[in-house]
Amino acid sequence: MPAGRARMRRRHWGLVLSFALLVLAPLGAVGFYLYRVAVDQYASTTGFTVRQNESGAATDMLGGLAAFTTGGGGQADADILYEYIVSQELVQRLDERLDLVRHYGARYRDDPVFSLDPRATIEGLLDYWQQVVRISYSQSSGLLELRVLAFDPEMSQAIGRAIIEESQNLVNALNSTAREDAMRFAEQDLQDALTRLRTAREALTRFRTRTQIVDPESDLQGRMGVLNTLQQQLAEALVENDLLSENTGNPNDPRLRQSTQRIDVIRARIATERQNFTEADAQVGGEDYPTLIAEYEGLVVDREFAEESYRAALTALDLARVNATRQSRYLAVFIQPTYPEMAEFPRREVILSLATLFLLLGWAILALIYYSIRDRQ
Repeated sequence: MPAGRARMRRRHWGLVLSFALLVLAPLGAVGFYLYRVAVDQYASTTGFTVRQNESGAATDMLGGLAAFTTGGGGQADADILYEYIVSQELVQRLDERLDLVRHYGARYRDDPVFSLDPRATIEGLLDYWQQVVRISYSQSSGLLELRVLAFDPEMSQAIGRAIIEESQNLVNALNSTAREDAMRFAEQDLQDALTRLRTAREALTRFRTRTQIVDPESDLQGRMGVLNTLQQQLAEALVENDLLSENTGNPNDPRLRQSTQRIDVIRARIATERQNFTEADAQVGGEDYPTLIAEYEGLVVDREFAEESYRAALTALDLARVNATRQSRYLAVFIQPTYPEMAEFPRREVILSLATLFLLLGWAILALIYYSIRDRQ
């Protein structure tokens, strides 16, 4: 038996009515507002980044000290600049310069959706700023690209230029702060190194005053050299005396008496030198020479380390002064603010397409839920 002709039933009319109310009516309202009410917006594009001066002075080769005086990297500066562009401080500065509230609030009665409430506070202006200034930021390269929306092309370009100027002011402030910090730290390090050097030299002077010895090691070597020379002379004199005794049988030989007398004098001198060596130990408080040498070497090491620290601090200060005379950071603008000739915003086709998609999805989900509940009853 053939099927009968399909007829519209109540639930079919319900679907049609719901589609008209939930999809067509809102979609018509959105389309009417976009094409009849919404005010055109012009987009100005600009791009810039923060770069550091790569050309260094000759003193940059001394120990790699430039890394301590040039501040952070370009990527960190770009991160700071990104946060500054979306900050309340910048919005307030631009509002004072360009009267943003007046411009974006002038069309509020005609277009309340895409315009700013003229009574908006600074917090409201900051929220609206996130809509009209769109930032594309690449952390890998540090490049920032801005798209500024305004109700006329002159204003959009003026805002882009003002953002560049304020960003340059921020970079200059970072430069100034970095230079001041580098100079202050370098001068403080130099003062500390100078104090350390003076302390080390005074300690070495007190040691020499206390011991009456300029260099214990050299003094010990000198004393030992004298004793070794006397010992050698004594050995030669003894050999010479033995030869004379064998060659002459007369004990009263003048040569033999003279040789014996020379031996006695050398022995007396050796005894005297040994006594002086012992008395020298007593004069320095009973300290032996190994202890004195160890103390002296420690003081010399401290002085040499203090001298190296002083030279390094002096080099760092000279380098900080050189860097203070040149711009270490600068704002590199690779896209000057463009002057738009055609209104590209709001994106009416895109907004209408998205509205259609979401309205259809919403209507379909509600219809499925409704008839699923109805069929279960």
